[in-house]
Amino acid sequence: MSSTAIAAIILFVTFFGLIILRLPVTFSLVASTLTAGFYLQVPIVAIFQRMGQGVYSFSFLAIPFFILAGEIMATGSISTRLVKVADLIVGRFVGGFAQVNILASTFFGAISGSATADVASVGGILIPMMEEQGYDRDFSVNVTVTSACQSMIIPPSHNMIIFALAAGGLSTGKMFLAGVVPGLLLALSLMMVTYFIAKKRNYPKGDRYSMKEALIIIKDGILGMMTIAIIMIGVTTGFFTATESAAIACIYSFIITFFVYRDIPLKTMWVILKRTTRTLAMVLAVIAAANGFCWIMSYLRIPEMATQALLSISDNKYVLLILINIFLLVLGCIMDVAPLIVITTPVLIPVIQQIGMNPIQFGIVLLCNLAIGMCTPPVGATLFAGCAVGKIPMEKCMKGIIPFYAAMVIVLLLVTYVPAVSLFLPNLLMGA
Repeated sequence: MSSTAIAAIILFVTFFGLIILRLPVTFSLVASTLTAGFYLQVPIVAIFQRMGQGVYSFSFLAIPFFILAGEIMATGSISTRLVKVADLIVGRFVGGFAQVNILASTFFGAISGSATADVASVGGILIPMMEEQGYDRDFSVNVTVTSACQSMIIPPSHNMIIFALAAGGLSTGKMFLAGVVPGLLLALSLMMVTYFIAKKRNYPKGDRYSMKEALIIIKDGILGMMTIAIIMIGVTTGFFTATESAAIACIYSFIITFFVYRDIPLKTMWVILKRTTRTLAMVLAVIAAANGFCWIMSYLRIPEMATQALLSISDNKYVLLILINIFLLVLGCIMDVAPLIVITTPVLIPVIQQIGMNPIQFGIVLLCNLAIGMCTPPVGATLFAGCAVGKIPMEKCMKGIIPFYAAMVIVLLLVTYVPAVSLFLPNLLMGA
């Protein structure tokens, strides 16, 4: 056996062995990278330099700003106002509060880009309200968990920025636009599933609002929703970059939360900054570690071997896409999102280029797979958060979540096999 093959075995066996032993993914990545590097006699300084280069990018500045903006809005009452706007729009239909939950998650995902923050804020409000209205707790949690995963696809997802950089510097604006239609399709598919289940179980409709009440709700919630317009219009028109839009969104959310709504004291900002720093430290540490892991993979020419292996199975585009989706779905069940994006992107980009797939479309396919993984055991962070908020064992949720999985998989297949679903808006507004 060649030294390259032995090093590849050491790399992957060490990594997955440590993951099975429940060591944090960052440490697993670093340990496996260093172990393979020692075997190959690669200078340790070179490995750590590669890790540092993984986060040494101006575009990465957008990530802390988006995280901070999401934390500010999640801590304030913007989520409550978004729930009221969603209730005004869809609350009167069958399964009212469940439909509100999905639409509110769409709004919140377009502001915060964080599925976990969505579960904590929107779920924290709506799960108890749904139970009071007679909804089963497992159903309430399943709706919350699956709809929160929209934040992976609805812009401004910071995971889109990570993918754009991992893929060699794709346009963040195009990535944002590419996620709009798939994100809305996911929301619509979940609403349809919710409608049929609510009809079958005879769940109640919500209340109707008078014109006066509707105007008050819209007036109260419009300022929070303006964040979406600031980010999308600014980035897609080229008026400012994704990083600049994130900074502006941060300032805007700070002013709206502390000086317009004024529902939390200014001293809370210190707590928000500490939470943001902790989250950012975890995200950047994982990205740096994953970048070192990717460099060793490139050194071993693993992306080239993976491309040849997949193309040797079949040269049929549709078969290869099914295999890639299965591969990503399995990995999404056992690994966190950020390292998966950084590790799998350089491996799979050569394959999708061989079959003529647009990298922007592939980015949305990748994020759709990882969104499903976020609400799938054993490592589904959103599923864990939803069960914690809903105070219910994970096992009790799993049977009822299957129809929601089916809806998510249908959207995934549409994004995979119909390029226009993800590419229509970016091609229309920013050119092919």
